[in-house]
Amino acid sequence: MFLKDIQLLNYRNYESAEVTFSQGINVFLGENAQGKTSLMEAIYVLAMARSHRTANDKELIRWEQDNARVSGRIQKKSSNFPLAISISTKGKKAKFNHLEQKKLSAYIGNLNVILFAPEDLSLVKGSPSVRRKFIDMEMGQMSPIYLHHLVQYQRILKQRNQYLKQLAFQKKQDLTFLEVLTEQLAEHGAAILAERYLFVTKLGNWAAPIHYEISKQKECLEIEYQSTVALSNTQDKKQIYLDLLQTYKEGQKRELDQGITLFGPHRDDLKFKVNQRHVQTYGSQGQQRTAALSIKLAEIDLMKEMTGEYPLLLLDDVLSELDDERQTHLLKAIQNKVQTFLTTTSLDGVKKEMLEAPKVFRIENGHVETESE
Repeated sequence: MFLKDIQLLNYRNYESAEVTFSQGINVFLGENAQGKTSLMEAIYVLAMARSHRTANDKELIRWEQDNARVSGRIQKKSSNFPLAISISTKGKKAKFNHLEQKKLSAYIGNLNVILFAPEDLSLVKGSPSVRRKFIDMEMGQMSPIYLHHLVQYQRILKQRNQYLKQLAFQKKQDLTFLEVLTEQLAEHGAAILAERYLFVTKLGNWAAPIHYEISKQKECLEIEYQSTVALSNTQDKKQIYLDLLQTYKEGQKRELDQGITLFGPHRDDLKFKVNQRHVQTYGSQGQQRTAALSIKLAEIDLMKEMTGEYPLLLLDDVLSELDDERQTHLLKAIQNKVQTFLTTTSLDGVKKEMLEAPKVFRIENGHVETESE
């Protein structure tokens, strides 16, 4: 798939803009605070109905305006259609093929993107919440079923935590309602865990040979999903559900004492091993970065496997963070394969010989000009 064009209205520092893209590599060139990252962010918002930079949608609206709009045309193998996101102080509306979607979960997945920013290089050494967010964002694009279970799980988790807190402070005494919430949480949790385990297994299969090549055949990468319940290839959702229920039963006293849900997908993590050693703990910064890069490159092929279409790749000022060796592997991997968007303040630090006929856009103070075709 590829994004033909994008239109911005009152978005960040853009009063209005309309940009037509190349199916290959598109470079957003400009100094800091001119709007190149905002243009990249707008593509992400068009795909995900949310920003990767802020949780406050109001920040996306241009100063002294009441609303903002991002729209674009998407081309897939067998179809093409418009997408649009409107953001106001009252909320946001998403349209697919001119039809408003009542739920954002029905909108997400029409345009698939993989974002690679400098902070993603800390995917390996960052906190468990960073890795859980990574899984949820990528899987939410590829699987509407996963997104449904995740939304329901988060809703019930919040309700269960509130009730556990009331029980802990003895404002409530009825455990029957807690049991009902536990069963509902375990049902959605089991579906999430089954999907996550499959995703991580496939991701590891794609990432291992990439990592092996980047490390010059010296290192073997393994990715493990670390859960509060045991998982294996032979388990089905029903067994995971029963295991979760048993875990909640055994840990009920701890949860009642602490007033919070201690078990389930929201407490899980990913573990990375390089040559059998945990790279989070024992790996060098270079090994951690190679692992993160391998994972991001693996996502491209995994998303193609799961959706039938290559995603868009968004490289937000990340090339300057990579040495020549890793830049080469990244640019080789995407060449003539995926539509790519790249932000940079200068092409001096980029291996320009690896960029095949890029379309360059110079961005200054919220204005976009095509520098070369």
